[in-house]
Amino acid sequence: MQKDSHNKFKNRIEAGVLLANQLSSYIGLPDLLVLGLPRGGVPVAYEVAKKLKAPLDVALVRKLGVPGHKELAMGAIASGGVKILNHDVISSLRISQKTIDEVTSRELQELARREKLFRGNHLGGAIIKDHTVILIDGGIATGSTMRAAITIIKAQRPAKLILAVPVGPTSLWREFGSTVDEIVCLKNPKDLYAIGLWYEDFSQTSEQEVCAILEQANATSLGTTIGKPEG
Repeated sequence: MQKDSHNKFKNRIEAGVLLANQLSSYIGLPDLLVLGLPRGGVPVAYEVAKKLKAPLDVALVRKLGVPGHKELAMGAIASGGVKILNHDVISSLRISQKTIDEVTSRELQELARREKLFRGNHLGGAIIKDHTVILIDGGIATGSTMRAAITIIKAQRPAKLILAVPVGPTSLWREFGSTVDEIVCLKNPKDLYAIGLWYEDFSQTSEQEVCAILEQANATSLGTTIGKPEG
C-alpha cells in the first residue's frame, strides 16, 4: 500500500494513528496480536493495538550479527529459546562454531535483560502460534532486524503475518513480499536515505518509555494474552 511520500509524520504517535487507520479491517478480529519492535516501533504499535482492540507485546528479537559486519545476520534469537541460523552466511564466510556461540551468548544476555525489563513477571510473551500477527516498526531502512523478527515469528507458526510500517523503501515488497502475508506501508519514497527524515520528531524512544507504554496497554486490557500458557 502506497501513500503520499512527501509530507512528514509529526511523530511516532501520529504515524501509529495513520497506520491503524489503514489496518482498520482487522478491528475485533479474534486471535489478533500486535507486536512492536523495541524501542521505536512500540509507540507506533501501541496506537495500532489501541485502534484494533488487540493485545500488544514487544517482538523481542536479537540479531546474531557477523563480527565486523553487524548488519549482516548469521542468525537470530528470540524469547522461549527460539534460535534460527543462516547456514548460507555461516558457510560462505566460514564462521566457526566458537564465534557463533560467543555472539549467541552475548545476545542471549541482552535478550534476557530486555525481557525482564519489558515483561517483568510475564516472561515468554504473547502466544504467536495460530494468531494473526501484525509486526510493526517505526520504519524500515536496511531491514536486517525486521528480517530477523519475521524469521523468528514464522518459526512460531502464526496463522497470518502482516508487516506494517509508516515508511519503507521501494524495495519493501520485493524484499519481504514472499516472507509475509501482507505489507502495509504508508510512505514509500524513492529516496529514503534515513527513517528520521520522514518524521518531524524522531527523538529516541527510551526503555522507560517502552515500559510505560506496555504498562498502559496492560492497564487498558490490550495485553491480555501476554503470559498465557499455550493450549
